Parts: sequence; structure tokens; C-alpha cells
Amino acid sequence: QLVDGRVHVFVLCVSDDFASGTSSKSSKLVHGGLRYLQQGEIGLVYEALAERQRLLQNAPHLVRPLPFLIPMFGRDGVIPAKIARLLGSAMWGYDLSGGLRIGKVHQRLTHDEALEYMPTLPSERLVSAYLYYDAAADDARLVLALLRTAALEHGATIANRVAAAGVSKDAGGRVDGVVVRADGEEFTVRAHAVVNAAGVWAMDEGTHPDSIRPAKGIHITVPWHKVRNTVAAVIPVPKDRRSVFVVPQGEFTYIGTTDTDYDGPVDDPQCTAEDIAYLLGAINGVSTEQLSVEDIVGTWAGLRPLVKAAESGRTADLSRKHKVARSRSGLVTITGGKLTTYREMAADTVDEIVADVLTLRPGATQVGHSVTKKLRLRGAAGFDTLDTTGAAYPSITPSLREHLGGRYGGEARVLMAAIEDDPSLGEAIVPGLPYVRAEVTFAVRHEMAGSVSDVLSRRTRAQLFGRDDSG
Repeated sequence: QLVDGRVHVFVLCVSDDFASGTSSKSSKLVHGGLRYLQQGEIGLVYEALAERQRLLQNAPHLVRPLPFLIPMFGRDGVIPAKIARLLGSAMWGYDLSGGLRIGKVHQRLTHDEALEYMPTLPSERLVSAYLYYDAAADDARLVLALLRTAALEHGATIANRVAAAGVSKDAGGRVDGVVVRADGEEFTVRAHAVVNAAGVWAMDEGTHPDSIRPAKGIHITVPWHKVRNTVAAVIPVPKDRRSVFVVPQGEFTYIGTTDTDYDGPVDDPQCTAEDIAYLLGAINGVSTEQLSVEDIVGTWAGLRPLVKAAESGRTADLSRKHKVARSRSGLVTITGGKLTTYREMAADTVDEIVADVLTLRPGATQVGHSVTKKLRLRGAAGFDTLDTTGAAYPSITPSLREHLGGRYGGEARVLMAAIEDDPSLGEAIVPGLPYVRAEVTFAVRHEMAGSVSDVLSRRTRAQLFGRDDSG
């Protein structure tokens, strides 16, 4: 909306909480995607690795480098020559496509070196491994940082639990607002432009876009001591052309993701017994420590709004490129993409909107492009000096300071000050997990948390990494 000659942004959420859909159910990785390089998607990988570097610079408290192990298995200590050549070429291709921006080049590891990183690998089949570098992030907290940056530093209006029921149109048939429902009421928010960025919930002129092909991905969480991986790993799925990630997360390790067609209710995709068996089969195929359903302490499932290809095939083989399209009424819809390239997706979408809206206004001139490449997110400021605050907050242990800094960045000082004033706020909300009571009060006062689930599932990740304790 134009207010006093400036663009004012309204951000409306779905009827549930911020990030309650796909945005909190990813693999929590910021990466180029090694398999996309193997599929010939060089441009996508290059773009994603560039965005990875921007996130490392703009949100250093939320996005951090993460080493990945690719174990190589063979027979009688020998790897098939074709596989060895393919992996070696892929590693160099990844580095040259932008992986080197992280400041590290891939390494070839010996059998014993690989076992040091993941001692549960089958020693008799393991020959060697590669180690390369990508990055990881808490996806839900990244969403919150984006929203708070927009609202607190750039004047956007943010509304949680406001469901879009449809669009309104002027006499000429052009979209001029969104019909929303909130607190039992329905009303219209007027706007010069409307962006339809609802993922698998996207609606195009009242119908689901034919261009979207939903794909379900699930993850399972198990106790870390069952896997004992000190770095993330990429492991092959038996009798499939895919790999899954095995990522350490404190006292836990999560494994995923699946990638299957989905045609059920989009509001609550479920982890089926078949999905779980797929992931257990993958990890058990490369581990001396056999896992069962009883070892699983948490699960999550999400839906990817993939852009449908002209030729059908497995969702795992579909491109993760995004698409920006404008309908006849002026509604702009963004589909496809992935977590890593969210900023590029947003920039392309907003450039489309701003160029159209502002050049239509009387006296307006052509506007430039997005300036978010160097926009630091909330919490980035002051993060680099957080380790020097020990004297100011003497009751905060180094481990708690590291935990809060990795979730709130420079804003961790607000939580640490609260704990200094009231030491009970430093107590754990779930025994055995690192989240403390100060995070609950911060979530309610500053992050629009409105329920216990908001706190346990998204402001913290207690239900993902310790469901039995936090349920």
C-alpha cells in the first residue's frame, strides 16, 4: 500500500502461527544442493551458494557453517571406479560453483578419519569419505528474524493468525485487496498490489494453481548417542537414487528427508509408517547401531510447493527453481524455490510488484531493484561482541550465553539481563533441553507467541527434538 508516497508493507500470516507450515519443517540446511549439481542444475546451485554466503554475513547468529561427510562404500576395500570419479568431479564442481565462498575446500578422508567423524559406520564396508562444507539454520527463527526486521526497522505491519479468505477486485477486475478472517471477523485490507506467497496453500483467482506439485518431506529425531556423528552426513538410500541427511543437533540427531508426491489435506501432513520405515532403512543401511521406531523421539512433516514440470517424474527429480507469475487481475504468485534461496525469491517478487505499482502512480519514476543483499537481520548487530559480556552478566554460564547467542544474536543481552534480575528465568522449560524460561517470556512479549505450541514447536524446537519430554 502507498502511504504518504511510500510503500507500506502488510504481512499477513495463514490462520495458524508464523512459520507453522512448510517454513518450520525443512531440513534446516542452507546449502547449494550437491545433488542438484549432479542433475545439471548448475545455475540453481550457483545462485543458492551465493545466497548461502549472504545469509552467513547477514544472519551470522542464525546461520553457521556445517561440515558434511559423504562416506564411500565398496567391496574388499575397493570403490567402483565410476562412483569414485563421479564423486570426485562433484566435489570439485561444488567448490568451483561457489562452495569455496565459505573459505574451505573439500577433503578426501581415509577410512579411519571417516570413522572418527561417524564411528557407527560399518568399518568392513567403508573405504574412505569426502568432507565438504555447507551451512545450517533454524528455519522458524529465521522467519521470526525476518518479520521482526521488517516491522521494527522498516515499518512493516505484521499480523499473526490472520487467514486470507480471498481477494477483492475493483470495477475493472484488478485485485485491490485481500479479504481476511481474524478473531471471528471478516474484513478487507486494501492494497495496490497483492503477493500470493502461500506455498502449497496458494490460490490463484480462487483455485489452486495447476503449476504447483506438492511433495511431502519428513524427518525423524533420535538420540545422538545412537548415531554419534560429530558432523552432518549424506548417506545413500538402499535401492533408491537418493540420499538423506543425518544432522547432529546437540543431544539429538535428525534424519531426513523423504520426497514423495502428496495429494492429501495440506494443513496437517502426517509422518506415515512407510515414511518412517524409509528413513530407518536408510540409516540402518550404513550403521552398526540399528535403530527402530522405539528410538524416535520426534518427527516433523512438511510440504514443498514445487513447480510442476512439463514431463512427469519423481518429485525428487523436480527442479527447486522458483517462478513468479502475474495473473490477468494483477495478482502476483510465487511458487517453487527452497529455504536457501528465499531472499532471491522475495527480491524477484518484490521487484515485479514495485516496478508495476510505483510506475503506475502519478509523477512516479522508474524504481531500482531490491537492496536486501546486504540487509542484516535482527540480532546480527552486536552478535560478534557477545562473548565479551561475561562481566556484565556474571550469572550467565558460557554454555547458556552460547545457546542464547545462537538463537537471538545481539538481542540475547535482553534475555540475559532478565535472567540476572530473576534467576528463575534461567531454568530449563523442559528437563534435558537447553531452552530456558526467559525464552518463553521473550516469545510472548516480542515474538507474538500465542499458545504453548507456538513456544514449544517454533520459538523453541522442544517438540522436534524431545517430543516425549515436552508433549
